[in-house]
Amino acid sequence: MAATTYERLKLHITPEKFYVEACDDGANDVLIIDRVSTEVTLSVKKDIPPSAVTRPIFGILGTIHLVAGNYLIVITKKKKIGEFFNHVIWKATDFDVLSYKKTMLHLTDIQLQDNKTFLAMINHVLTVDGFYFSTTYDLTHTLQRLSNTSPEFQEMSLLERADQRFVWNGHLLRELSAQPEVHRFALPVLHGFITMHSCSINGKYFDWILISRRSCFRAGVRYYVRGIDSEGHAANFVETEQIVHYNGSRASFVQTRGSIPLYWSQRPNLKYKPQPLINKVANHLDGFQRHFDSQVIIYGKQIIINLVNQKGSEKPLEQAFAAMVSSLANGMIRYIAFDFHKECKNMRWDRLSILLDQVAEMQDELSYFLVDSAGMVVSNQEGVFRSNCMDCLDRTNVIQSLLARRSLQAQLQRLGVLHVGQKLEEQDEFEKIYKNAWADNANACAKQYAGTGALKTDFTRTGKRTQLGLLMDGWNSLIRYYKNNFSDGFRQDSIDLFLGNYSVDELESHSPLSVPRDLKFLALPIIMVVAFSMCIICLLMAGDTWTETLAYVLFWAVASIGTFFIILYNGKDFVDAPRLVQKEKID
Repeated sequence: MAATTYERLKLHITPEKFYVEACDDGANDVLIIDRVSTEVTLSVKKDIPPSAVTRPIFGILGTIHLVAGNYLIVITKKKKIGEFFNHVIWKATDFDVLSYKKTMLHLTDIQLQDNKTFLAMINHVLTVDGFYFSTTYDLTHTLQRLSNTSPEFQEMSLLERADQRFVWNGHLLRELSAQPEVHRFALPVLHGFITMHSCSINGKYFDWILISRRSCFRAGVRYYVRGIDSEGHAANFVETEQIVHYNGSRASFVQTRGSIPLYWSQRPNLKYKPQPLINKVANHLDGFQRHFDSQVIIYGKQIIINLVNQKGSEKPLEQAFAAMVSSLANGMIRYIAFDFHKECKNMRWDRLSILLDQVAEMQDELSYFLVDSAGMVVSNQEGVFRSNCMDCLDRTNVIQSLLARRSLQAQLQRLGVLHVGQKLEEQDEFEKIYKNAWADNANACAKQYAGTGALKTDFTRTGKRTQLGLLMDGWNSLIRYYKNNFSDGFRQDSIDLFLGNYSVDELESHSPLSVPRDLKFLALPIIMVVAFSMCIICLLMAGDTWTETLAYVLFWAVASIGTFFIILYNGKDFVDAPRLVQKEKID
């Protein structure tokens, strides 16, 4: 079977069946989905009834079971990102969720409401920017992994050969994946960021590509998914690959990021920065070893760059991380702690050169992947930098962009694009492309995990910290605070439902969505708002004597402030917490 999926599709809909017609040249296949029995079969075009309602689609994302029954999710709009070694890369920009059922009359009012909520969750995930696919190229693997494959691997379908860590619709495709004969309709979709640019330096044209692949294992939102799970999967794990294509030669440099690989949590509780808590009873070394065993197998040597603060609430995590590396005593793992905020305080971001100088020799040892125009492998990358801060977003992206530039400098010199002694930083036109792409990468990763654009992108875009950048960071921090406390429970539930961490069972006697709120959750905010409003009204409608007015103002002020502190003290009861996720997934 060729490693391609059908590119041009038509969806024909009848009351009984969905017919997905392959419209590629010479294709005669039709995927038939029975809307009653849910059976999936392969047929030919002559079986499509002329009475069917027809529309073009650009891929099948998969199917999901909700309270009302099964739903088919299809891609209805796409945008071309560019061409990758003559393979077109697309971004999916719009989707449709189609019910198998023709009516909802079989549902109770509660089931109808639950089904509506579950649909809203699925649609929420689909509105988060960053779903990419190719019908002819395997986006889930790095160039180096693809170069080291067997002939049998090359003949596998895109779904079979994909790195399952990065197939975000893997759960949705489970029915199609069980039937190899329909795999050409099964489209693996990546979540993350891809940008491609045709660039020129010294009159020499090359393609520069940046790909971030977000893992679907232990996926979630900022404060509800931290650390690792029992399998060793780290929260917010992202593999970022930078690729250069010049005169048939291809070079690649890969880095990873991921949450500190310990059992720890940081639940929202209305405080600006909740206290991180390290699990005191878990076997940290076991999970830690599972994480790095898999990382070493996949990537080789691990150079950990831990950017968290070495004082305050982040200090125990840094100390525990260092102690765990020491306990593991694995020669393939090296640990470097760099207190980003301390070293760069007072906007002294030039001091990042201290870290780059410290790891320069290690980076040279890791090298990068390079294959020449004849297809011969010239060099392999022997390991990766695994960077992290608390969120693995802002500080991490800054450091990754600097390490990637250093690798790119060496690659372009070796390929003959840069002259000896030329610096990449001096190439103004390319530098603008490079910095903006890495800033866009930061924003994409941040929106997917924290709900807002990244912080510190003014440095990534311009090479310096600015007052406007500080103001934008303040605004984004405010939005993060609101989302993390008041909407992330829904976002976490949406991701868990989409990825199959939670499965809907319409026969459940008790719906997890119907958990009643504590009365104080509703009453105390109302009391606070009323008290504060009365305080203002008393000031505006002052009586004859200021003594009387002041008494009323003080009464309502004390009531509003007191209520506020009661809410703050019971902060965890007022945040939007997940209702579907299993407890062990967020402990």
